[in-house]
Amino acid sequence: MDDYEKYEEDCKKIRKANERLLNEFGVWLKASGLAEKTINNHRLNIDFYINDFLLYEDATEAKDGVDDVSMFLGYWFIKKALWASQSSIKSNATSLKKFYTFVHEKGLIDKEDLSDLKETIKAEMPEWLAALGRYDDPSIEEVW
Repeated sequence: MDDYEKYEEDCKKIRKANERLLNEFGVWLKASGLAEKTINNHRLNIDFYINDFLLYEDATEAKDGVDDVSMFLGYWFIKKALWASQSSIKSNATSLKKFYTFVHEKGLIDKEDLSDLKETIKAEMPEWLAALGRYDDPSIEEVW
C-alpha cells in the first residue's frame, strides 16, 4: 500500500468515527436546549472542520485538531470557504468552542487543551477578521 492509499484508508476510518461524533455532538447540543436550526448550523460548521480541513493534507482525528483552530479560521477557511465572512468566522469559532467542550466532556482532550483553544480564539479573532478584510480587498496584494 502506498502513502496515498494509506492516507485514503485512514481518512475513511476517521470519517466513519466523525459521523458518530457528530451525531453524539448533536444529541449533546439538543440536551443543552438549543433550537434545531442552531444545532444544524453547529453540526455543519464542525463537519466542515473535521471532515474537510482536518483531512485536507493529513488524516487528523477530531480530537487531535484542537490545536489547529488558528490555521483554520485565520487562513484556510478564508481561502477555501467561499462563504467566509465576519459572521461565519465568528459562528465557526462558537461551534469549535462548543464542539471541543463536548470532546473534553467525553474525555478525549484535557482541560488545558480546551482552555488553550478558547484563549486562542479570544486573542486571535481580531487578526482573523482583519485577514479576511485584507483578503476581500482587491487593492491589497500582501494579505498574509
